[in-house]
Amino acid sequence: MDELQNIQSKIYVIRGQRVMLDFDLADMYQVKTAHLKRQVRRNIERFEGEDFMFEVTQEEILRCQNVTSSWGGSRYNAFAFTEIGVSMLSSVLTSQVAIKARMQG
Repeated sequence: MDELQNIQSKIYVIRGQRVMLDFDLADMYQVKTAHLKRQVRRNIERFEGEDFMFEVTQEEILRCQNVTSSWGGSRYNAFAFTEIGVSMLSSVLTSQVAIKARMQG
C-alpha cells in the first residue's frame, strides 16, 4: 500500500489532466531523466497529441504543490505524461523496471 501512496503523491493536475512528470517517472523506472527524454524524442510519433504527453512550463510546475526535481530545477521544461502516456513510456524504456511494468500491463 505504501508504494501506491507514493505513486499517487506524484500525480498532479495540469491543464485539467491527471499527469506524472518526467523526473518522477525517471525515478520510478530507475533511469536518468535525460535518458527518458531522449527515448521519448526518438519515439516522438508514439507520443503525439496531448492525450499522451505535453511539455509543461516552469510556471505550471511551480503551481503544483511540492514539485521539485532532485536537481532543484532544470534548464528544460518537464514532460507531463497522461495515464496513456505513462503506459506508452514503459514501451520505449529498457530498464528492468520498465520491462516488468510492460509485462504486467
